[in-house]
Amino acid sequence: MWHTNLTTKKHRFSENSVFLRFFEEGEERFDTQQLAGQWPTIFGNQNSLVLELAAGRAEYSRGLAKTFPDKNFVAVDIKGHRLRYGVRDAIENKLQNIWFLRTIIHHLDHYFAENEVEEIRIVHPDPRPKGRDERRRLTHGRFLAMYERVLKPGWLLRLKTDDVDLFDYSLGSLAEHGWTIIDQTRDLYQSPLLADHHGIRTHYEQRFVEQGRTIHYLVAKKL
Repeated sequence: MWHTNLTTKKHRFSENSVFLRFFEEGEERFDTQQLAGQWPTIFGNQNSLVLELAAGRAEYSRGLAKTFPDKNFVAVDIKGHRLRYGVRDAIENKLQNIWFLRTIIHHLDHYFAENEVEEIRIVHPDPRPKGRDERRRLTHGRFLAMYERVLKPGWLLRLKTDDVDLFDYSLGSLAEHGWTIIDQTRDLYQSPLLADHHGIRTHYEQRFVEQGRTIHYLVAKKL
């Protein structure tokens, strides 16, 4: 079974490499110097650039790309076999305003220039509950410093999670590192802030809602 799964994943990675709108390290066309600062050229316009981090199948970015054809989206994840599904859907739906980037988020500022991004969305990330994994939480200070570099001054970071501990940790981490919380709710589906999500639910969020779990959401910026 392990061999079968590994073979399947290798096939998917190979399939990814021929898809349009997909960048993966190791490809001849993949060069950080060709990406950082070059996204307007890649998209062919000067529209706002929005990132989804730990995007998985990029369900959220794909939904936003359909809702906002006048914005550009990049879905970032390290797991190519997940991004593959998003790539296929984007091609089938002829979405011209979304690209997919397979890389680790630790290197995000290798691929996006200073002040190049207008919004970052983190949607149901792995909460990394173990204390030894704190530095891997996507709202840890080392990530916040990187987001601050790539974001345009005053633009937004959005976090949505079902994990109350991660939410509380994120509130504390953001405050500690000088970010301002401009909106928050501990029950998104009972809040006017639900409108921020345009009816988009990821596969996992749908499962969480069906299980009766409360969704937490915040919007922050660094002035």
